[in-house]
Amino acid sequence: MKTKKVPMRMCTGCGEMFEKRTLVRVVKSPEGDVSLDLTGKKSGRGAYVCKNPECLKLARKKKAFERAFSQPISDEVYNLMEEEMKNA
Repeated sequence: MKTKKVPMRMCTGCGEMFEKRTLVRVVKSPEGDVSLDLTGKKSGRGAYVCKNPECLKLARKKKAFERAFSQPISDEVYNLMEEEMKNA
């Protein structure tokens, strides 16, 4: 019997590989807006981060999302993502 392949993604904060469904997707929409995608279904370019707020802080410090999306990201957006992550 063939086992189904589990999609793996790397956390932009800690750099470890995890199953895709255990991570939170950060998406850059076609309009250029960056936000958390808790459903995993928004259209646009995606990058992944652990559900750990420390990983989001680490990704922010490393400017990992700026590199992934090739655009600067304001503190306002990061603060909003941190709030959403705490509430989720």
